[in-house]
Amino acid sequence: MTSTDVTTWVTFGYLLATVVYLIAYVTAGSQSHFLKWSFRLVLALWLAHGGAIGYRWIESYQMGVGHAPLSNLYESLVFFAWTVVLGLLIVRYRFGADLVVVMGLPVAFIIMASTFLVDSSIRPLIPALQSNWLVAHVVTCFLGYAGFTASFVAALMLLVVRKWPSAAEHLPGAKVLDEIVYRSVVVGFSLLSVGIITGAAWADHAWGSYWSWDPKETWSLITWMVYAAFLHARLARGWSGTRMAFLSILGFGCVLFTYFGVNYLPGLHSYF
Repeated sequence: MTSTDVTTWVTFGYLLATVVYLIAYVTAGSQSHFLKWSFRLVLALWLAHGGAIGYRWIESYQMGVGHAPLSNLYESLVFFAWTVVLGLLIVRYRFGADLVVVMGLPVAFIIMASTFLVDSSIRPLIPALQSNWLVAHVVTCFLGYAGFTASFVAALMLLVVRKWPSAAEHLPGAKVLDEIVYRSVVVGFSLLSVGIITGAAWADHAWGSYWSWDPKETWSLITWMVYAAFLHARLARGWSGTRMAFLSILGFGCVLFTYFGVNYLPGLHSYF
């Protein structure tokens, strides 16, 4: 069995876990054993997911091209999904919001399912990627994206609670969701900032310039500015609730375009 086989099983495991977790949440109380075991299922899948990433790293060394599995679209998708589930698990641990995990798991499943559409082969690193900055830059960026994903999921739920107050009986409270939206952005923004800084250092090492206004660089900056505006509105203007939810959703749209959309534009990051 290869690492790709493991990720395939994990992909459909996330789909199964979504269904099981949702049934447990709807039919059982928050303290039920069924709900707790559903959470443990997600945790086990996340650990297997991380194991698959480590296994692929070992496979790359066995092929003589050893490098961290973060160098192409397939590998970045797998790692992106892993960080998303990590973010959901942290939210559940910090806020006890099981439904955020239930609603966020489909995002991880879709990301993992999209790996079926791209080349999964292990290839040698191109010269631009042969740098110690690779791990630092990619890991911090995707951990930041994970925070933004958790904020996005909570923001959608917050809009539902604000639009249909009767739904609050079945969803986390508006104050809890608003706090998740905010705290997740704080974490994501901090990590994205580090990711942009390490990316600039890497760019200077690889191309002799800290910033080249490459499409991915430009949209990373746009994403950073949207979330900076989010934090400014929260801290300086006192915004909360619906307006912050919409800003979180807008920011996540920028994240998706930064990651997926610019791949179809010519630029220095076209290897992704």
